Amino acid sequence: MLPPVPILGDYGLSQDYGFLPAQLPLERLPDPYYNKWEAIVGNLQGLILSKRLRGVIDRLPVLTTAGLEHDAEWRRAYSLLCFMAHSYVWGGDSPSERLPASISIPLLKISAYLEVLPVATYAAVCLWNFKPLFLDEHVDNLENLATLSTFTGSIDESWFYLVSVAIEARGAPIIPLMLRAIKAVRINDSETVTDCLRVFAERLDDLGTLLKRMHEGCDPHVFYHRIRPFLAGSKNMEEAGLPNGLIYEDGTGMETYRQYSGGSNAQSSIIQFFDIVLGVEHRPTGDKKDVSSESELEGRAPPPKHNFLLEMRKYMPGPHRRFLEDVTLVANIRDYVESHRKKKELTVAYDACLAMLQAFRDVHINIVSRYIIIKSPSRQDKNDVPSKKKLKGTGGTALIPFLKQARDETGEPSIDSWARRVLHRDSDNKGQNDFFLGKQEAQPDGGVCGMAGTWAIDDNGGGLCHY
Repeated sequence: MLPPVPILGDYGLSQDYGFLPAQLPLERLPDPYYNKWEAIVGNLQGLILSKRLRGVIDRLPVLTTAGLEHDAEWRRAYSLLCFMAHSYVWGGDSPSERLPASISIPLLKISAYLEVLPVATYAAVCLWNFKPLFLDEHVDNLENLATLSTFTGSIDESWFYLVSVAIEARGAPIIPLMLRAIKAVRINDSETVTDCLRVFAERLDDLGTLLKRMHEGCDPHVFYHRIRPFLAGSKNMEEAGLPNGLIYEDGTGMETYRQYSGGSNAQSSIIQFFDIVLGVEHRPTGDKKDVSSESELEGRAPPPKHNFLLEMRKYMPGPHRRFLEDVTLVANIRDYVESHRKKKELTVAYDACLAMLQAFRDVHINIVSRYIIIKSPSRQDKNDVPSKKKLKGTGGTALIPFLKQARDETGEPSIDSWARRVLHRDSDNKGQNDFFLGKQEAQPDGGVCGMAGTWAIDDNGGGLCHY
């Protein structure tokens, strides 16, 4: 018997908002008991600038979570505490390896309730950290969005988060659309499947357009040197000053170091959902496609193999993570298209989705190049020309090879022979597109910092902010 197709409401998802909360994030906790948390985050930039934040938090009492009632209140509390926690750790002259009990005790309890890790995740800074400017307009419009909290108070930081919020909102209708396509496959309704895939491709094109707007409001220099440090986690942060990780004080005196990755767009569930429903498989960086075993998995969403992408699921809210797992069990579109190759309209619609998703990843690679690689200290050192293959992400994998492989893997399931050639064309046949290549003396390769911290050497993980 086939497993049931997931129902969005069972996972806290909605047709209009997808992985964004159906109830808009609270702008303030209603119980005055939590006014101290609100006051600190409301004055975060001034406290960081005056270097008085740690003193204020050290004197903060441990507040109970008993006053939190609805999920929206728990989410607001989680976001507040994550902003306080990262400001405390990274807002001084040197990082703090201890998180005081006034933050860590309620943060650990709230994280357990929400089934999310106690660190500034994508959910904390994006999904649960926005408001519409005009209530009668949808939140998929960037011009109708504002953030609730930021570390720096800059327009650049708000824009960086809000682009992701707009992408989540614009992509939300794709979720019920593709669940409908999965149901249509079960009754052999190829016309409905084709229609769903066509709309999916159009929406993916919209998402790429939104992502291209990143440069409009977020300056690479401001992002790299002002915003990125606060997004850092406690994993692979030796060079930044946290060789062992972070201690979350709980009053027992028996605490041990914890290590968590920093905030990453790889923690967004919607892009992993796209991969699952289209049957896109991601392998560890450098691994080649196993053609011999392909026939056994033909068409179904393959079990995820990439350690980094699986690791990032741990940073998603629990219901979102379970939704992806359950969708994997019912994904059938690639198999259906494979078995109906003669239906030209169906195969073209499917291949169009792959092309749009691959184009989206191309845009992301360009953003990573502009916001990380070009701005990295080693790149700007006249005596150093780092190898792209050796740039590492906080998750550990080689940065550019990881992102390019993820992009190329997107085109692998293509059905039509022409589409397969287009999606697998050599995008590097014009060289490295580096005007200054060869115009400066080469130097030893150096490490580089990523969007949320130091890129450490470890081949078992993946790059940060990977769509």
